[in-house]
This record gives sequence, structure tokens and C-alpha cells, in this order.
Amino acid sequence: MTGFPTISDSKKAFHTAFPYVIPSLYRRIADELLVELHLLSHQTNFQVNALFAVGLRQVFRAFTKGYRPEEQVEPMFAALCSCNGFDAEDLKALAEGSTKAVQGHSVEDVQAWLNAKGDKAPEPLASGLAALGGENFHYSRLMAVGLFSLLSDAQGSESDDPEALSATAHALGEQIGLSRPRLEKDLSLYRSNLDKMTQAVELMEETLAAERRKRERQQAEKVSQG
Repeated sequence: MTGFPTISDSKKAFHTAFPYVIPSLYRRIADELLVELHLLSHQTNFQVNALFAVGLRQVFRAFTKGYRPEEQVEPMFAALCSCNGFDAEDLKALAEGSTKAVQGHSVEDVQAWLNAKGDKAPEPLASGLAALGGENFHYSRLMAVGLFSLLSDAQGSESDDPEALSATAHALGEQIGLSRPRLEKDLSLYRSNLDKMTQAVELMEETLAAERRKRERQQAEKVSQG
């Protein structure tokens, strides 16, 4: 007996903290993030860093786009974190602060900060990168997304070539000790799933709009016939 909570324990804690029905379109991402955070919470070598925080927030926001009711989105994030022993507010602060820190700087600046594990980087990015690499470093796919997102934010409106930016992320990730094949795989899968999710959300919104127009027509016909 290890005494560690099981995935069932985490799921029970999540549904206690978030007692709402999750629409089927979003249920999979909630389950995947819950399981991923659960597994990371049991990794003794895993440490929260800026790439992880940015990646987690980016994935969560991207895959809950269009969620209704909107006021349940942040409570869902808080529940996913708390049921696995993570502090949602700390993660949000690190992610938002790191994103703001790279704005107004060049991709080259961010590359230099990452290579130096945060040295001379503005806070909270500096302390959020101190745990990168090292002998006991534990990688998460969310770090790949976080790396890409930070580079994209640094590039700003000039970020019109995602393939080139991905290549930069792959090369930089390798320099700071991340596995290039894993980065390539994880970023490719993220972008592919994001495209599919975007299409699914658009289809859902079109279907709901069509149903609303149909109800309005039916109501108008009843009024005119009455």
C-alpha cells in the first residue's frame, strides 16, 4: 500500500468539487487532463515550471472554447487542479506572469532565457524556469505546448508561420534538454487535436444557431396563426 490517491479517488474529488454535467464535447479533455495531472502528482521528480504552467493553461483554454455556461470554466480548472494536489491560482499566476514577461521581447531573448534556465529573465519567468533540465527532470507534454506558446507570444503579430515556430521550439527544446522526438510528436498531436476541436465547436455552434432559428420561426408562425 503506497497511500497515494488512486485515479478513482481523484475523479471522485473532482466531481465533488465540480458537481456539474460536462457536455460530451468537453468531457474527454477534462478526463485527459485529470489523468495527466494525477500521474504527474505521483512523479517524485516532477516540478512545476513556467513551461508546464503556460502549457496547462493554454491547453485548457483552447479545448474549453465555446463551453457553456461560461462561468463554469474556471471552477472546472480549479477542480482539476485541486483534486490532484495542484494549486490552480498559483499555476494561473505563473502562466499569466510568464506570458506577460515575454511580450515585448524577441524570440531570441526567450531562447537566451530558456538556455540559461531563467537567468536575467523577468519574474515570474525566471524562477519558473529554474527547474528546467537537470538529472532528475521529468518531462510533460504540456511543457511542449508551453514552450511553443511562449515563443509565439514573444513573436506576437509576426507569428504567421507556425511551422517555422515549431521548428524553433524543437531546436530550442533539444538545447535545454528536452527530447526532440517527443516535442515534435506532442506539438504535432496538439495542433492536430486543436484543429479538430475547433471544427467540432464551430459545428456545434452552427447546429445550436439553426435550432434557435427554427424555434423562432415556429413561435412566429404560432403568433401569426393565433
